[in-house]
Amino acid sequence: MTTANVHPLYDTYNRAALRFERGEGVWLITEDGERYLDFAAGIAVNALGHSHPHLVKTLQDQAAKLWHLSNVYEVPGQERLGQRLVDNTFADKVFFTNSGAEALECAIKTARRYHFVNGQPERYRVVTFEGAFHGRTLATIAATGQAKYLEGFGPKVDGFDQVPFGDEAALRAAITPATAAVLLEPVQGEGGLRSFSTEFLRLIRQICDENGLLLILDEVQTGVGRTGKFYAHEWAGVTPDLMATAKGIGGGFPMGACLATAEAAKGMVAGVHGTTYGGNPLAMAVGEAVLDVMLADGFFDHVNEMASQFRQGMASIIDRYPDVFTEVRGKGLMIGLKCAVPNGDVITGLRAEKMLSVGAGDNVVRLLPPLTVTADDMREALNRIEKVAAKLSKAPA
Repeated sequence: MTTANVHPLYDTYNRAALRFERGEGVWLITEDGERYLDFAAGIAVNALGHSHPHLVKTLQDQAAKLWHLSNVYEVPGQERLGQRLVDNTFADKVFFTNSGAEALECAIKTARRYHFVNGQPERYRVVTFEGAFHGRTLATIAATGQAKYLEGFGPKVDGFDQVPFGDEAALRAAITPATAAVLLEPVQGEGGLRSFSTEFLRLIRQICDENGLLLILDEVQTGVGRTGKFYAHEWAGVTPDLMATAKGIGGGFPMGACLATAEAAKGMVAGVHGTTYGGNPLAMAVGEAVLDVMLADGFFDHVNEMASQFRQGMASIIDRYPDVFTEVRGKGLMIGLKCAVPNGDVITGLRAEKMLSVGAGDNVVRLLPPLTVTADDMREALNRIEKVAAKLSKAPA
């Protein structure tokens, strides 16, 4: 029985009072016709912007054929998209999911099964890093380790040992005979756009090899072109054993995947894992359409050019308003603005200038524009950021 004045939705979101009706590229349009520059992109999901014609046509064409089959039958789209992911990454095997959290769950289970079939079932623990965000399931909030996500959900799921960001000594000390894997985001999204250095990523790979551990990368936010390469670990020349991907891979359609080497996936035999919706024909068609665009010659070059343009413009703003912004973090178009004022004030100020952004830890504002952003769009964004900086600055005019 419901009460008449009770809102029908869970009260788990502190939503902005904005209602968008449609989108065009990097722009979102409200019901009243107001246009907002979207540098949030659904939190790095709308990698090709809104209403991309190739994605729209692909979805419409597939919707007239098949939506859902289940994995009781062969799904040709899974085989095609899976092969393209294998051909363009380290992986030999792919398991399709509906979300990033599900992809992480699959990766964690795969790592545990790997040691189980190797005759070491005691190896199930995963080392993670402070500042991480891996999802909202019971296992992934345990992997994340932040108290605000764990509070009130009963005992923390066992099997995760957290160490300080970038601390080699702590990482080595956390490894025991029960350790199965190390899990990390190459660039922490929610944690404040902190990047693991190339040297540290290579060191982690070495430590995993020395101790017989699997390296799991959470590239849910950093992947699919966001940092200027297909996946962020490519910048360091590091090869993981397992990787979770989602967000941009569906261009706005809910989908994710766990990628693995054949060795890492050898324990995942018939019956040990499954999904009802994962790998459905609609998702597979859209995923292929995303790769059609993203793997075309010059796409990642464009991402890096736009990132460079933004950083150059932002350096000038920081020079003039050091009491508002102190540094630019992140990689490619996964951008973090470290703030000297409360980051919420910047987000509110940008929204007043009709520009959308996302909060992050360590007093950082995240900017995650569609990867199709143009030079004109980037100039417009910098102009609006500068207006906000001028309003928030304590310096005399």
